[in-house]
Amino acid sequence: MRFRVRHLTTYHYSEPVQLSHHAAHLRPRADTGQRCSSVDLQIRPFPAVLRDDGADYFGNPTTFFTIQDPHTTLEVEASFTVETRPAPVLPADGGGAWDCGDALQGGGALDFVYASSQIPVLPEARATAALSFQPGRPLVEAVLDLTRRIHTDFTFDPDATSVGIPLAEVFASRKGVCQDYAHVGIACLRAMGLSARYVSGYIRTLPPPGQDKLQGADASHAWLGVFIPGWGWLDVDPTNNMVAGEDHVIVAWGRDYDDVSPIRGVVLGGGEHHVDVAVDVDVVS
Repeated sequence: MRFRVRHLTTYHYSEPVQLSHHAAHLRPRADTGQRCSSVDLQIRPFPAVLRDDGADYFGNPTTFFTIQDPHTTLEVEASFTVETRPAPVLPADGGGAWDCGDALQGGGALDFVYASSQIPVLPEARATAALSFQPGRPLVEAVLDLTRRIHTDFTFDPDATSVGIPLAEVFASRKGVCQDYAHVGIACLRAMGLSARYVSGYIRTLPPPGQDKLQGADASHAWLGVFIPGWGWLDVDPTNNMVAGEDHVIVAWGRDYDDVSPIRGVVLGGGEHHVDVAVDVDVVS
């Protein structure tokens, strides 16, 4: 599929911001099988310092900018065209038994096996995962079963959580958004000693004719990747109970949301603030 993506973030401040420093993950990765073009990032007010040729520890394209003019509104608009990849052909052997062999071999897997700032070690994660990861079960089969169960057992509710809510509360309420679904899945996989990473990006805004709209459209989306030894990374989307494929646009990956938040920064002044986000993912013929 070929998409045109537009992501507009607007910060509204109750008092002038005198100085701000920001880091943004809004430019898509080019090493994932995607083909990107016409990448454009507009920042208003125009920054005094702008560096958009860097990458973070995980190789995610990262833009750093500083605004020195007093402002009460900040707009950051990213747009690009991307050709996505189809869902992969899964390994014929199901990746082998999940509890046999070295599940951390290669692929940078060690970076994603331990607890992280938003994904602590939780007994409820291991208890949830154990229902899918019976001894000797093929790894891919177990991952897909866990993906299905998270989709079924949790309720998608944009009003239920906010960024930074403790993961234990998400397990308790069984409600959340795509970020929470991804964190739950990653916590379960890491609890079983597997390597899992948080993937951020977008998903097709308009569904094909006759199909339901996917959850997470019209905003940044999130899913997870799990490392399959000898095969590579398999991305699954528990919010929509699917293997990630041509409907998914990859922007960044990391240990959890904190590593890949679209925009984060430090401001001097500003008072109270609120944020508006608008995302469009349109098919390009």
